[in-house]
Amino acid sequence: MKIEIIQADITTVQVDAIVNAANTSLLGGGGVDGAIHRKGGKVILDECMTIRDRQGNCKTGNAVITTAGNLPAKYVIHTVGPVWNVGNNKEEQLLENCYINSLKLAVENNVKTIAFPNISTGIYHFPKKRAAAIAFQTIQNFPNKDYFDKIVFVCFDDENFQLYKNYQTNQ
Repeated sequence: MKIEIIQADITTVQVDAIVNAANTSLLGGGGVDGAIHRKGGKVILDECMTIRDRQGNCKTGNAVITTAGNLPAKYVIHTVGPVWNVGNNKEEQLLENCYINSLKLAVENNVKTIAFPNISTGIYHFPKKRAAAIAFQTIQNFPNKDYFDKIVFVCFDDENFQLYKNYQTNQ
């Protein structure tokens, strides 16, 4: 498995699946979530609404999958990251669950290449350095990690890009 770190807009990345840092409603929002819904088109929203009708909101740490609409990927895996509350509400475990559940869905759907954003580090205020460590450690410890041809961390901002590069270098 190859791990790649790039600074880009995740909606432009050509992989089998991109991961969306979604909110519990699955109906779009700001940041990565809003960009994916806008560029992917109405089909993503329609599929998210069908999922919600079937199961209700998506709980923090869980993940669901839809097609990718107009995006260059085949699928979007929507996962709900934790809102940082000084680490008092199991935020680290919930963030780890985001990666684990996204990777499990990827394996179930024959996804060989997957791109992750920096989950929860925007408006959810998860400490970026801690989030990078959790992302790398979770992927390294994933039992089926060798199933994947490539896992891409897509960093939107300079700070996350440098943190991820430094973390990878120091491994």
